[in-house]
Amino acid sequence: MTEGTSKRAVVLASGGMDSATAAYVAADEGYDLYLLHTSYGQETEGKEYECAERLADEIDAEDFLRVETGHLSAIGESSLTDDEMDVEDADMDSEEVPTSYVPFRNANLLAMATSYAEANDCEAVFIGAHSEDFSGYPDCRPSFFYAFQQVIDAGTKDETEIDLRAPFVEWSKTDIARRGAQLGVPYEHTWSCYREESPACGTCDACAFRLQAFQNIGVEDPIEYEQRPDYTD
Repeated sequence: MTEGTSKRAVVLASGGMDSATAAYVAADEGYDLYLLHTSYGQETEGKEYECAERLADEIDAEDFLRVETGHLSAIGESSLTDDEMDVEDADMDSEEVPTSYVPFRNANLLAMATSYAEANDCEAVFIGAHSEDFSGYPDCRPSFFYAFQQVIDAGTKDETEIDLRAPFVEWSKTDIARRGAQLGVPYEHTWSCYREESPACGTCDACAFRLQAFQNIGVEDPIEYEQRPDYTD
């Protein structure tokens, strides 16, 4: 970092509520933001890109980079990228890895984010993963982020120092929604649904956890849903 400049951070901006809240947390900590959005063939990539771009404008990001890559879709084995696999309805008590898991996705995304961070003298990379993610997605576990920090340290220049931040890794979705409401995150410009670009289905895993979070804090989710089941704890 050049002496006299403010600190900088890359935020992985999916277009969803978790990454939007992570961006507002980073801004609240005084970072200038460099948002990285990746389109990899997911079903709702158009809507996610629209929301990520809007977030960059809302938060006055220093830079917004969209990377389009087809390799995760070509690899397949995820209902998010494979047209022959159906997105399942939410099973919030299941301990199985859901079909929406994209094999080793976060390692791919964090590798790109680290490159972007090092090229722009950023001190941190933020990702919005949380505790309910790592119950089903192995690349959201705290041990994964700890290990990836070691990869960053070993694979960048000696003078490079990049802190991998997963501020919600021990938080629930409800905790995130509550913090985001405090920070004024514009959730009306975020998208979580795995199935549809409008309206959100209300029944996939992503919709269920999102709706439950808003219901738990007593705030109406501002996006449109085809249906809004009661998911309160």
